[in-house]
Amino acid sequence: MTRKKPILFSRREFATKSGMMVAARVVPPRLCAAPLRMVAQSATPPSTTHAPPVLDPGKLKRYVDPLPIPQVVRPAAKRPSPTNPKAEFAYYRMTMGEFASRVHRDLPPTRQWGFNGASPGPIIEVRSGDGVLVEWINNLPQRHLFTIDHNLHGAERDKADVRAVVHLHGAKAPPESDGYPEAWFVPGKSAVCHYPNRQDACMLWYHDHAMGINRLNIYAGLLGPYIVRDETEESFGLPRGEREIPLVLCDRAFTTEGQLSYEVSPDPAAPWVPEIYGNATLVNGKLFPYLEVEPALYRFRVLNGSNAQSFNLSLSNGQTIAQIGTDQGLLPAPVAAKIVSVAPGERVDLAIDFSSVAGEEIVLRTAQIEEIMQFRVAHGTAAPGGSLPAKLRPVVAIPESAAARTRELTLREYKSPKGESMTMLLGGKHWDMPVTETPTLDTVEIWSLINLTEDVHPIHLHLVRFQILDRRPFDQFLYFKTGELRYIGAPIPPAPAESGWKDTASAHPQMVTRIIARFEGYAGRYVWHCHILEHEDNEMMRPYEVLPAAAESRT
Repeated sequence: MTRKKPILFSRREFATKSGMMVAARVVPPRLCAAPLRMVAQSATPPSTTHAPPVLDPGKLKRYVDPLPIPQVVRPAAKRPSPTNPKAEFAYYRMTMGEFASRVHRDLPPTRQWGFNGASPGPIIEVRSGDGVLVEWINNLPQRHLFTIDHNLHGAERDKADVRAVVHLHGAKAPPESDGYPEAWFVPGKSAVCHYPNRQDACMLWYHDHAMGINRLNIYAGLLGPYIVRDETEESFGLPRGEREIPLVLCDRAFTTEGQLSYEVSPDPAAPWVPEIYGNATLVNGKLFPYLEVEPALYRFRVLNGSNAQSFNLSLSNGQTIAQIGTDQGLLPAPVAAKIVSVAPGERVDLAIDFSSVAGEEIVLRTAQIEEIMQFRVAHGTAAPGGSLPAKLRPVVAIPESAAARTRELTLREYKSPKGESMTMLLGGKHWDMPVTETPTLDTVEIWSLINLTEDVHPIHLHLVRFQILDRRPFDQFLYFKTGELRYIGAPIPPAPAESGWKDTASAHPQMVTRIIARFEGYAGRYVWHCHILEHEDNEMMRPYEVLPAAAESRT
């Protein structure tokens, strides 16, 4: 397929010409030196004339529904290991299907898609080193909940409207089990994936990854938590059982009839929009839920499952939150903060001590004072076990000298020569162009992410965990003109909350974000992409290939 050279343009120009003003997280140049974990939230864009009336969540009575806690799913059976017939693995059956449930007491049931009849789906809980098999079963209806843009690559009219493939985000999995975007399957079909779980304790998450409609499938509800445990983590005596609670956050918009509303462009020929921001936040599938807690230390495993929205979380009483972990496990030590930021695709592991606020009601809110849930602290004395260790899991830095290669990769926005649509590219290349990132198995590389856009892009690499080295401002205008990368400021080290192992990192505007990773585990074809799902679905995703150790890198 021959593609014409795309033309660079700004998001404001696109929004003005299309008649559609979609809010974007814009960081002016003068703010680049501000604390980098504070990602500003965007207001919900106005509805188009093509969308039904949107529910005003402010009119709903708050804190009338208890917080649902996803249940731990049990294996259905034992099956032989795909690599060792003498060994048996736990075998899970996870069914994708449509269901209806109330997201609030005063709303009618909402049609959603989910796993095993719930969204978020149930928790898959495993031990590090114990492999499992999961059969992902597509029992979805033949018609999609939302409008499909057939102009997007991978969503052409010759493709089935409803299709899915599941990616276990953050897993070190063989390529055939990674959820490759083109490996989708239609209703009535299934796929069995092998997850070896040879990685440190952490919270992963499973979600749809079908090419061209991923944003729609996840918005419909196809996501859920996956927790890996190990002895090292358990040795720290962190809260467990009823005091360890997953919080899956997703911003959504609803019609006045309580149904999910996904905004589309006024142009019926190209309904894709650059980002989707809802005006209501689901917490474990509920609007404004409450949670009854004891005056004790609790652990909250937070996932941002939104399409585009970042959250800056705080407590209404100004209390400090301790962040103890990030995407790929525990931090070296707890990090105390009044505000904790989490971008789409990221996870944060938080500890909140309620021992000094017995009998109080505390609200978890965003930086814009939006209330999302309430903690009702019981009366009584503090429960035992209410302190965190001063040190957690050590994180050994990968030395830059270990890198076999450094790659400079651009994040950039384009429109077609006809001006009818927008494309976002990584490294200036479309999805279906030849693979250019080909690290060799068990080697280390540094990837310099050069952000030429006005957005913060949460960049996710499949297969590997990585460390953030630094972020550094550069002369963007010079780069556009000559391709020369000239820095205009000193490197900014990652914030303490980013000092652990990551699989998703925020690349800030007019900055070069450097990450370092060891490409270990498996050779084969994987992907890297922006985790703003509307960007990912419109070409901001590229395949990369890990070559066998005996092979030489092609580029």
